[in-house]
Amino acid sequence: MPISLRRRTAAFALAVPALLAALGGCTTAPPTRPAAWSAPEALVQPSAFAGVHGLAVDRQGRLLAGSVVGNSMWEVDRRTGQARVFIAAPEGQADDIAVGPRGELAWTNYLMGMLRYRESDTAPMRVLAKDLPGLNSLDFDRQSGRLYASQVFLGDALWEIDRTGQQPPRLIKKDMGGFNGFEVGPDGWLYGPLWFKGQVVKINPANGDMSVIAGGFQIPAAANLDGKGNLWVVDTRTGELVRVELATGRKTVAKQLTPSLDNLAIAPEGTIYVSNMANNAVDAFNPATGELRRLTGGAVAVPAGMKADGDRLWVADVFGFREVDLRNGAVSDIFRMQREPELEYPFAVGLSKTRFALSSWFTGTVQLVDRATRKTTAVIHGLKAPYDAIPLEDGSVLVAEIATGSITRASGDKFATRQVLASGIQGPVQMVLGADGAVYVTEAAGRLLRVPLSPSAGGAPVAVAQGLAMPEGLAQTPWGSFIVAESAARRLVEIDPANGSQRTVAENLPIGLAAGPGLPPPYVPTGVAVGPDGSVYVSADLNNAIYRIRPAR
Repeated sequence: MPISLRRRTAAFALAVPALLAALGGCTTAPPTRPAAWSAPEALVQPSAFAGVHGLAVDRQGRLLAGSVVGNSMWEVDRRTGQARVFIAAPEGQADDIAVGPRGELAWTNYLMGMLRYRESDTAPMRVLAKDLPGLNSLDFDRQSGRLYASQVFLGDALWEIDRTGQQPPRLIKKDMGGFNGFEVGPDGWLYGPLWFKGQVVKINPANGDMSVIAGGFQIPAAANLDGKGNLWVVDTRTGELVRVELATGRKTVAKQLTPSLDNLAIAPEGTIYVSNMANNAVDAFNPATGELRRLTGGAVAVPAGMKADGDRLWVADVFGFREVDLRNGAVSDIFRMQREPELEYPFAVGLSKTRFALSSWFTGTVQLVDRATRKTTAVIHGLKAPYDAIPLEDGSVLVAEIATGSITRASGDKFATRQVLASGIQGPVQMVLGADGAVYVTEAAGRLLRVPLSPSAGGAPVAVAQGLAMPEGLAQTPWGSFIVAESAARRLVEIDPANGSQRTVAENLPIGLAAGPGLPPPYVPTGVAVGPDGSVYVSADLNNAIYRIRPAR
């Protein structure tokens, strides 16, 4: 580090107590650097999956659940709710799961655009279809054994899949309106929802003829037949489980659940299992009694970037945006996926006095939210894999784009004015405004960088620390050091900006979720935040918990 930077940093640290004392007569000094750190404790308890989607009950009675972000398929004990990985990552990535007439298993690798298949637990896995972006739902015809699959969001088409893998998929119909979680009926027709049209329909796979069974849904996500003349539908926006009479199209809300529902499966004895992606939840509903039982779930889904302010922790949760009370760990929703249509899979959160900035590298967006009203004020589109953003007090926004290796200030009308503060960064991941007025950013290549907020304030980025193992989350302590999550080493380190020296805060942490094929290696950024008392908070993407590490003094 240049001598001038060391002197500035040291001088700032010495000035902090005097500065605080001058503000409003406050004489309370900030916490001092602790001698050591306590063991991590769970502030928010762990949960299975990493967002849960498709469900199926196989011929052995096992309840199977798919996770796209977690790149794996799970088995959930239908009595106890205990969950374990059934097919590991990345092959197990599943948006939907189907069971064939002889117990065959097929599932959709949504992010890979592939359909995988195996005839039994011991049989080899085969890829029956590929190069179909957004391959979403699928099911077997239990009479003929035919296999069908649909594309949704990244495409809009319905296909018949050759089970031998020798023939290309046969296109049945295009541009339906998002034919999501569907099921093949005993008549050979396909029954399912149109996500973008608020309807449930049936489709003849022989010729693509489609007829509407019922409408008036907000966002129907999946539908299953119960063999008794009813089609059961989950509405993800309203959180309703709805029974539709096939003969009349009459709709009845059978149970009110929480929004962000994704899929359902009906067991042979009639139990209806429903998944909720925003809470890693699977619920069991008894249609005969109306009883609802939570099998498994969590308070958060996929906690990623975080910021602390006072006694509150703000968490970008991929399928939601959450507020955590640091006094008791209570979690409350600000946004939930699908309930708020503007939410776009947030992976990081930035904070100012008046705004939140939610970044999504997946959708290339930064969503700005007013802190007082909790309303979205703007969405910046067309960004190149933004991993983090910081709203500044002057109305502009700092954006770290991993695809361009730059940090840019966006301002003006529709944030169209762009000023590059730094470029050539090998994977900017997470940022924080330092107490000295500069921007600090973790670089996936292994460095902690200091970037002047103005190009005229000091020139090119300066390396504060090097040799880090996939550094992601970042926060500054009240005494001036930085806490960095090294996801590849599964540890937190404290870095002294004056000389770059390091010490371990915690290790053997459940962080470092591996990305699937074709996805960026800083996949789900490990979030780090520091409270006013110096306690460190870290999000764990391997078990979806949030941990607190208290200073030991």
